[in-house]
Amino acid sequence: QVQLVESGGGLVQPGGSLRLSCAASGSIFSIYAMGWYRQAPGKQRELVAGITSGGSTNYADSAKGRFTISRDKAKNTVYLQMNSLKPEDTAVYYCHVDLGRVDYWGQGTEVTVSS
Repeated sequence: QVQLVESGGGLVQPGGSLRLSCAASGSIFSIYAMGWYRQAPGKQRELVAGITSGGSTNYADSAKGRFTISRDKAKNTVYLQMNSLKPEDTAVYYCHVDLGRVDYWGQGTEVTVSS
């Protein structure tokens, strides 16, 4: 079993920044990829950013240039630095870990961008 603990969400004004963290623990042999998804009210969950074990990253168009995903392999932790936040970034952000044969989701952390 794997546990994912997310942190870093909150209320921020437009143009502000937040840093999300997700620490994975438990029965982890190797992590293929980690990522962040988000789900806004009334919308489907969507990929925000992902990072592979080799360090390759990919971003949603809406995140490019504003968000940066990074990973600390030793700590099995993935981060999402979010800058220049917009009201449309408001959503519940979920951490995702791909272990190859199985994947896990975090419980979600809420991000609200509002003045």
